[in-house]
Amino acid sequence: QVQLVESGGGLVQPGGSLRLSCAASGSIFRIYSMGWYRQAPGKQRELVARITSGGFTNYADSVLGRFTISRDNPKNTVYLQMNSLKPEDTAVYYCKLDGNSAVRDFTSWGQGTQVTVSS
Repeated sequence: QVQLVESGGGLVQPGGSLRLSCAASGSIFRIYSMGWYRQAPGKQRELVARITSGGFTNYADSVLGRFTISRDNPKNTVYLQMNSLKPEDTAVYYCKLDGNSAVRDFTSWGQGTQVTVSS
């Protein structure tokens, strides 16, 4: 079993900043990548940012230059620093982990954290 605990969501005004955290625990032998996805009402879940075990990152075009993903490997924690937030960034943000338990590869999702950008 692998658990992902997200935190840091909330209500912020346009132009503001938030920092999301996602801590992983449980039967994790190796992490291939961790990432953040988001889902707005009536829309499909989409990739926001992803970071591999080697530190390679990729971002959605809509957040490039505003969001930064980082990772603390010893703590199995990934962060998403979100700056210059816009109303269209409003969504539930989910953490995703792709890894190996020493028995099999797996994918785990967090429970989601709400981010609302509104004046």
